[in-house]
Amino acid sequence: MMSRTTRSTAFWNRFADRYAARQIKDVAAYDAMLAQAASCLGAGDRVLELGCGTGTMAVRLAEGVSCYRATDFSDRMIEIARAKPAPISLEFHVSTAETAFKAAPFDVICAFNLLHLVDDMPALLDQIHAALVPGGVLISRTWCFADLPVPFRVLFGALRLMEVFPPVTWLRGADSRRAITASGLAIEVDVSFGSRPQNPFIVARRPG
Repeated sequence: MMSRTTRSTAFWNRFADRYAARQIKDVAAYDAMLAQAASCLGAGDRVLELGCGTGTMAVRLAEGVSCYRATDFSDRMIEIARAKPAPISLEFHVSTAETAFKAAPFDVICAFNLLHLVDDMPALLDQIHAALVPGGVLISRTWCFADLPVPFRVLFGALRLMEVFPPVTWLRGADSRRAITASGLAIEVDVSFGSRPQNPFIVARRPG
């Protein structure tokens, strides 16, 4: 049986072009979220983004930092990302979330809409903690599908059976927050942008 990573890679390679063509539904919420993320970045920072997709956020956030290393396990996603105009600080790499830390340490690690997609979230969070400098931050946004109203859960379950939705872990918000703090990171920001509180934006700092 294929691992979730293998199945997810196949899904995102197949879905990448359609994903790249999608329009942002709530532009104001998206811009507010990016502004919040950008406020955590400094001019001298070395940043790692895990699961960067087609690189839209990376292009917006990389301006002004020292180095922004954006990674994704889908080679098609990275191919699309590399075709975009980007700041010279930005590099795109094909890499799994579990093997993206070779250039550590980092001042900031971003994981936007990723933690619910990985095989072992606690293990990945431990790796993130180890890859951050003391005082470094994790910026994350995570879908907590188990907190959605029942009709949405049924819909996403049906989409998964039809293979038009990727393999995910059905997290509750409390689960993701517990896992973040259990890794040794201290949550400093916990907010929601837009109409879905089940997709919280969290900034957590490695003590130091």
